[in-house]
Amino acid sequence: MEISQGILLVAEPFMKDPNFQRTVVLICDHNSNGSFGITINRLTKDVLGDYLPDFEQLKNPVFDGGPVGKDHMHFIHTREDLIEGGKEIAEGIFWGGDFKSALKLVLHNEIAQHEIRFYLGYAGWEEKQLDGEMEEKSWLLLKANSSLIFHKNPSQIWKDSIKQMGKEFYPVMNYPLDPSYN
Repeated sequence: MEISQGILLVAEPFMKDPNFQRTVVLICDHNSNGSFGITINRLTKDVLGDYLPDFEQLKNPVFDGGPVGKDHMHFIHTREDLIEGGKEIAEGIFWGGDFKSALKLVLHNEIAQHEIRFYLGYAGWEEKQLDGEMEEKSWLLLKANSSLIFHKNPSQIWKDSIKQMGKEFYPVMNYPLDPSYN
C-alpha cells in the first residue's frame, strides 16, 4: 500500500512527536508538492459554537485536526447529496464543501453527528517529507473507512485501526508509549 488520498496514517506505537503520538491521520490530498491530512482521533473539549458566533447553539464536538493552521476549520462528511463542493477522498467520504450550507444542515438537524465531523487545524508535509517518515517506519498504512472516521468512541480509533490491520499487529495495541516504563 502506498500513501495516497484516502489512506489512513496510523502512528507507530513508539512515535515520540507529541503532535502525533497514537494518532490516525486521514490523507485528504497527496501529490508531488506534499501531503495534507486531518488527525481524526483527537477530540477536544470544545464544541462548534465556541468558534462560530453566529452558530453558538451548535454543540457538535470539534476535533484537533493537527498542529498546522489552527485558525481554519475543516470538515469530513458522508452527505454529498446535501453538501455541494466536497471532494471525495475515499468511498463515500468527502472533505469540505459549502461550509455555511453544512452549518445550516447541522443547525436544522438535517445531518446527523455520525455523518459529519469538524476539525480545527491539519497535518501537513512538504515534498518528500512524508516519504522520509515512511522510511523511518513512523507510520502504518490502512485504507480509510467510515467505521473509523466516524467512530462512536474517538479515543478507540487508534486501537481499532491496528485491529483492522490483522492479528499480527495485535501486540502493537498494548505497547507502552515509552518502552523504558515497562
